[in-house]
Amino acid sequence: MVYVGIPKGQADQEEEVLKTIQDGDSDELTIKRFTESREKPGALWHIYAAKDTEKIREFLKKVAEEQGQENPVDHDPIHDQSWYLDRALRKRLHQEYGVQGWAIVQFLGDVVFIPAGAPHQASTRDVHNLYSCIKVAEDFVSPEHVKHCFWLTQEFRYLSHTHTNHEDKLQVKNVIYHAVKDAVGILRANESSLSRP
Repeated sequence: MVYVGIPKGQADQEEEVLKTIQDGDSDELTIKRFTESREKPGALWHIYAAKDTEKIREFLKKVAEEQGQENPVDHDPIHDQSWYLDRALRKRLHQEYGVQGWAIVQFLGDVVFIPAGAPHQASTRDVHNLYSCIKVAEDFVSPEHVKHCFWLTQEFRYLSHTHTNHEDKLQVKNVIYHAVKDAVGILRANESSLSRP
């Protein structure tokens, strides 16, 4: 978070931000960062464990059906980013599926790392902006998470051809190729020292 702009003379907005942070299930230390330390909060994230993805997907489809919405085969409620789990839905997700996420308030200067495949959300589909802010986002794939990223790429293939996530943004095959190429290069460079008894 590189910039947080707080409008001058709008004290009521501070109360609204505090309410949003509290309703977002933030912990007491986070609330104190805002109320006592007077740090500038920029965004509220809700992040879930990757292992809970299928439960979340099933829950969102169930809620959509209850509201009379269709669940087309070539769409995905997580990748479509068409849902915001407000406090009531987060509570229901926990009660019905045992899934609980983490609320993270990103203050000015904070970095948020999202593990591979971890569903995350907020009201703007990615994150809930508390004030006007500028965030720098960088996606990366580490060799340790290639298996999970390859699985995500396979999921993307089943989305409609017009879906924004249909293309292979992760470029997993390129990551694998370059990781193997680098490993082979290091082994070849050290071949003479490896063959000595």
